[in-house]
Amino acid sequence: MPKLRVGVPPELYGRPLAWGFLKGHHGDLFTTSVHPQSVIAQLLDRGSLDVGLVSPLDLQRFEGLSVLRDLCAAAHGPTGILRLFSTRPASEVRRVAVEHHARTSALLLRIYFLERFGVEVEVEPKRPVLGRMLVDHDAALLTGDVALQAKADPGVEAIDLAEEWRLLTDRPWVFALWAVRDGVELPDLPFYFKSSLRYGLSLMGSLVRESAADLGLEVAEVERSLDGPMGYFLRDAEMAGIDEFFRRSASLGLIDGPRPVSYLS
Repeated sequence: MPKLRVGVPPELYGRPLAWGFLKGHHGDLFTTSVHPQSVIAQLLDRGSLDVGLVSPLDLQRFEGLSVLRDLCAAAHGPTGILRLFSTRPASEVRRVAVEHHARTSALLLRIYFLERFGVEVEVEPKRPVLGRMLVDHDAALLTGDVALQAKADPGVEAIDLAEEWRLLTDRPWVFALWAVRDGVELPDLPFYFKSSLRYGLSLMGSLVRESAADLGLEVAEVERSLDGPMGYFLRDAEMAGIDEFFRRSASLGLIDGPRPVSYLS
């Protein structure tokens, strides 16, 4: 039987979920490759991957994807992984530079400003270089490792947008889920992905130190992001958070009527 192809984003938030695969576990059944998260759903849609970590919005953009139950990467507090850097008070922001390809985060940004301030901000995709993004814009939105690595100048406020979502909705913000394309079959498929997470959690100290070295960050910075505020289990609160994101997006006219999420039985 051909190996199943697993797609993993390089970002820190996905590493605990994918640590077993990244370290070669179950290499007789799976082959693992790293891609930008914005690309993984496209590769699933084309049949170039079988399983991958995708954003919630990808479940609306692409048909034929089912979600593995029980597993996700979600923020239950400030993680620094999704940050809005603003040169003025948030209520006065009108133009925002957004990291290109960050579709889900850009949608959350628009929800935040519409619900919190009643303002439809102008969003412009840009390369994720904070200083350049702020030259002609009131604020800049960065995601993933770039957000963690960004150092703001004095006078620039950093707002954790995932934490703002939690305060707005009383729901965690879900960064990523394991999606399986239609037609992929393997007995006990969820077991291997739970095993990968168990391995990551059991070696969290090593994972943190290795990630800090890769990202050029202090170990304490990576620990603050992963230890406590991040959760890796897809339960009622996380599923409700995904549904709430789709509901608010649709009610504000930002997406068409949402499709129900398909969970792998």
